[in-house]
Amino acid sequence: MNVQRIKATHLLLASLLAVGPVVADASTLERVRTSNTFTLGYLPDLAPFSAQAGDKASGYAIELCLKIADHVKAELGLPDMQVRYQPVSVDDEMTAVSTGKVDILCTPTPPTLARRKHVSYSIPVYTAGLSVVVRKDAPETLLNVLNGNVARTGPTWRATVNHGLSDQTYATIAGGITEAWIRQQMRLLGVVATLITAKNIEAGVNLVAEGKADAFFAERMLLSNLLVTHPSTAKLVLLDRVFEYSPTAMAVDRDDENFRLLVDTALSEMYKSGEIEQACNTYLGGISDMAKKLFKLYAIP
Repeated sequence: MNVQRIKATHLLLASLLAVGPVVADASTLERVRTSNTFTLGYLPDLAPFSAQAGDKASGYAIELCLKIADHVKAELGLPDMQVRYQPVSVDDEMTAVSTGKVDILCTPTPPTLARRKHVSYSIPVYTAGLSVVVRKDAPETLLNVLNGNVARTGPTWRATVNHGLSDQTYATIAGGITEAWIRQQMRLLGVVATLITAKNIEAGVNLVAEGKADAFFAERMLLSNLLVTHPSTAKLVLLDRVFEYSPTAMAVDRDDENFRLLVDTALSEMYKSGEIEQACNTYLGGISDMAKKLFKLYAIP
């Protein structure tokens, strides 16, 4: 009898050990099915992509995520599935995805190699453009260089660019890919200047408005959206030039291809139906001809 009990105990322990990892590493769809809740992660201060709206969120990326939620609801057969909005910060956004705190990070981010060590990504949902805000009374030499109004004539061009950019103070968001890009450009051109960082877009624009920085580099749509209501708009200008382009996407669990496929299917259908273009018109002020061409490339057949 004791032997039988010992054997039974061993079998029970073996069973628990076998199912333990499965429960701990449950897929996104399994987690949603169990909880009957789909959790959308978002950055609350990144309008027009995602912004706090009471106990919910709104914006271009949120609208796309709600369409994804409809697909999840249909796939799992959960007509009463709840959608929960979970704000995250720049510091913990990727951890929130990799630990399952959120099922998807709606706010689009560039899928860098460093980030892809921890998360996976959907197909692109927006093409970010790097632009710059300066004061309207900025030195002409600085404006000419930033606007690209310097003829490319070898050493002469390099000297002119260096003269226009040197002895200035530049600002950008701390720790982002833009900071790395600026530092690289300063090294390549031999520019002697100061680079300071801000915690967010508004803080960076404030640095320029207050004269603590000569130029602030960030994503163009975010800058354009902020300047509409910024108190110092009258003395600031967003230059037309776009320095770099980068596709951005929604972060999902790194080891969950089934969920990623569902997300990409939902987004591809939105591209083909024109729903993403409608969302762009609603939240982003429309789309360019280049963006329309990229839409056709981003959608998966």
